[in-house]
Amino acid sequence: MTKGELSARTLIAEHLRRIDEVNPHLNAIAWPMFEAARREAALVDERKSAGPLHGVPMTVKECFEVKGTPATLGLTSRVGHVAESDSPLIKRLRNAGAVLLGKTNLSHLMMLLETDNPVYGRTNNPWNLACTPGGSSGGEAAIVAAGGSALGLGTDIGGSVRIPAHFCGVAALKPTSGRLSMIGTGDLHSGQEAVLDQAGPIARSVADLDLAMSVLAAPGQETFDPAIAPVSWRDYRTVDVSTLRIGYYVDDGCFPCSPAIRRAVLESVAALRKRGARLSEFEPPEIQNAVALYLALMSADGAASKKQLIGNGKVEKRIRSAITFASLPKSMRALVGSAAELSGQSRLGHAARAYGRCSVSDYWQLVHRRNLYRMKFLSAMAAQQLDAVLCPPYALPALPHGVVRRLGPIHSHAVLFNLLGMPAGVVPITRVGAGEESEREAGRDFVDRLAREAEQQTTGMPVGVQVAAPHWREDIVLAVMAELESVFKFDAKQSMESFRC
Repeated sequence: MTKGELSARTLIAEHLRRIDEVNPHLNAIAWPMFEAARREAALVDERKSAGPLHGVPMTVKECFEVKGTPATLGLTSRVGHVAESDSPLIKRLRNAGAVLLGKTNLSHLMMLLETDNPVYGRTNNPWNLACTPGGSSGGEAAIVAAGGSALGLGTDIGGSVRIPAHFCGVAALKPTSGRLSMIGTGDLHSGQEAVLDQAGPIARSVADLDLAMSVLAAPGQETFDPAIAPVSWRDYRTVDVSTLRIGYYVDDGCFPCSPAIRRAVLESVAALRKRGARLSEFEPPEIQNAVALYLALMSADGAASKKQLIGNGKVEKRIRSAITFASLPKSMRALVGSAAELSGQSRLGHAARAYGRCSVSDYWQLVHRRNLYRMKFLSAMAAQQLDAVLCPPYALPALPHGVVRRLGPIHSHAVLFNLLGMPAGVVPITRVGAGEESEREAGRDFVDRLAREAEQQTTGMPVGVQVAAPHWREDIVLAVMAELESVFKFDAKQSMESFRC
């Protein structure tokens, strides 16, 4: 990322200038740390080498605890919360020489795939200000794509670094669940361990993702967090992509992908074949059941933990409705699901049946089903001797503000790998071409009609693909992503054209 050609002060000054230029349009930086960044840059310059991130300008998601800054999660009830110390991951970044420019905006309660909340407001996509950058790490993806930050750190429990990366035309990695410590990273899912939240980097290149992870996943986490397994970080450059067997799919049976999404996956398949890799179609087992299982696990407490965090604070209407619905008796949720299905809203009906409070014994059964599903998925990969899986990160490109939250839980491509706990990354490939916005038929299902209408406004938006691999094999994920990056040479700088003076 750096070659010693610029001083840290110069590099930081240039990035702060860029933030001044683009952030009024994006609202990506939620909490500026500009003066502190200038002081830190001066201190870094006094040292010959501050570490592998010497002088690198960074931003981090607002939920990370950084001494003297808020970590509200977008909740008005937490506006007075100020961190007393840096979280372990922030300490690692700073000790490696990174300079924090600020904290970035996130979705309300980190629940939605749109970055908007009553504390900091809405963040816009740098490719089209009328579109969302995704969520919940949308602020990170937006400011990295716009050139205001060289490297970002977000979190991902349902696609929250991968979907914003796809929407904004940058790269991101969700490591293996349990790879990085989440101490000092908000407390939204405290105690919930069936689907683990995981920190992950966002950057404009795969090499920068690896650089960040080499610092974050360095040995020693188990000394302050016994939940972290002491698994060594592997060098992706030692992986020979031509020897890999890679399975791929476009349609997972949950929600049809936009034409540009399908094209990106199939062009990636062709490119990897040309490089010598062996590609074969892969049918992931029972994805609809997997999504239902994910929703059930994530709402098993009836949203009690979320209610406690919210307190008497202001809450977005759709979040309030979801929380209220999660606490309803199972019989009432089933009635809502049946009514939705009878009216032609099949996806909403399936989600309603899965979502909500359950007993302890039922919860244990859910965890058991999760374990069985993980074995089934890995067995399916093993049957085809697959080293990796290539698929969409989301069924649609970045959409106009307000649409994604109305579409509901159609992010099956992303949540699958949260449920499985496998590492998964996103790399940008192409953009939506004129005339390939949508081929969707307007049926009875409200979600299909809404998606069809919204897709018409996606011309020119970036499109990425997702790569996943077995647990602890982030090196395979990054190696495949790097191969695709070298072929397609996607340039995130194009997103900045509208901001040039």
